[in-house]
Amino acid sequence: MISVTELRSGIVFEERGEYLLVLSYEHIKMGRGSGNIKVKVRNLKTGSTVEKSFITGAKVQDINLQRKKVQFLYQDGVGYYFMDLETYDQFILGDAMVGYFGKFLKEGLEVLLFAISDEPVYIELPKILDYKVAQTGGSARGNSAGAAQKDAVLENGLVVKVPLFIKGGEIIRVDTRDASYVERAK
Repeated sequence: MISVTELRSGIVFEERGEYLLVLSYEHIKMGRGSGNIKVKVRNLKTGSTVEKSFITGAKVQDINLQRKKVQFLYQDGVGYYFMDLETYDQFILGDAMVGYFGKFLKEGLEVLLFAISDEPVYIELPKILDYKVAQTGGSARGNSAGAAQKDAVLENGLVVKVPLFIKGGEIIRVDTRDASYVERAK
């Protein structure tokens, strides 16, 4: 057990059978009362983000979390194939484990794997990734009131809204948190 005052960004704890990754930590002390700890956490099983509040003296269950760099190899009907970059062992993760991040994976991409007792629980991708634009849709002439955008199909099949000046064959940066266009790659 660890005190909630020891929680910091990146620490994982267990609560009611759920593994929670701390994203942000805030200590609040008002007047004469006891302090409160507010943490923003991500549920490693569901991927949802919630805010939790604890009183200063509370304790949570600490867990031994392993973090490994792994490389995505390919996907087939069975699942997503990865390779541990230290031992070169290959393993498969199912659709339920990869979930939302599956659409961002491309061959050779290095991701961070969170495991508890050698059992994978969550993968984390870099926040920004570069992709080649395979195809873009046409834009209607005169459609420039505000931030005009068009659809672009990326090399991995992902469809992203991009500005009108982006053409096929260009490399763009995409935010993996919300699948949005960031900028042209330099």
